[in-house]
Amino acid sequence: MNWQLLPQFAVSGLLAGGPIALMALGLVLIFKASYIFNFAQGQMMLLGTLVTWWLAVERGLPMWAAIPLALAFSALLGLAIERVALRPMTGQPLLAIILMTLALGQALQGLSLLLFGGAQRNFPQLFAAGNPYRIVTPWVINERQVILILKQNLVWSFVVAIVGVALIALLFQFTRTGLAMRATSEDHELAQGIGLRINRIFGISWALAGVVATTGGILLATSSGLDVSLSIVVLAAFPAVLLGGLDSIPGVIVGGLLIGLSQGAVSASKVQLVRNAAEIVPYIVLMIVLLIRPEGLFGRKRVERI
Repeated sequence: MNWQLLPQFAVSGLLAGGPIALMALGLVLIFKASYIFNFAQGQMMLLGTLVTWWLAVERGLPMWAAIPLALAFSALLGLAIERVALRPMTGQPLLAIILMTLALGQALQGLSLLLFGGAQRNFPQLFAAGNPYRIVTPWVINERQVILILKQNLVWSFVVAIVGVALIALLFQFTRTGLAMRATSEDHELAQGIGLRINRIFGISWALAGVVATTGGILLATSSGLDVSLSIVVLAAFPAVLLGGLDSIPGVIVGGLLIGLSQGAVSASKVQLVRNAAEIVPYIVLMIVLLIRPEGLFGRKRVERI
């Protein structure tokens, strides 16, 4: 372990965990409403981010106009997926629905390649490019004072991601739509029995998931560029959402930060010499936590009455 670099990589990993938490939130939104684990989330993120790039670069729109238009497209995409592909699957076995989301993911990946190609693209900068933030810490390692160098893009992407998660949490807590979504997540039949239009709620959940996915993709593309491999990044969100709990929004934040921290820590160690170690370690952390707490850190243990 390179102890001198560990604080730098750990803090950078925590900041990178913000967009991971935002991507995991999209998975939680759909699962809370319909008990479906959406394996097409990464491809929804990719297509929405590519549309943002097309509007901003190819069509010349300013980012303040391109982003809302791309978010509207993503919401309509999520709504169309729910109405056209998943609503006819109502009542079918859960495995069939999961396979449908896998098929949708491959279809969206192919559509992205067909429309935009597979070239690497430079994404327009959202935040002003300036000198990195330099933080002098009181820590001393190997007789050297630890100084953290944090890129502005990384810091502000983290802030936007956490604000996005907080806004969705407030939506669930204090709005009628959020309360209806929470009621639907508890019991579909009971929610329908008291007059809630659960099909409408499912559509809203998918639309929100599309918006969240594109927002996360934009934040990632701002710092790392944009190509079709962006959809693979969502693989880090899978252990994050399972780690925090499939039905917990606070768990999304904690899970995303823990995954980012674990990836940062392994980057500072000699384990990084092993290929793809940073991609493997989140799943190792996930297995350890699930062995101790199968429902995740913040997931609820459901008791079935026989």
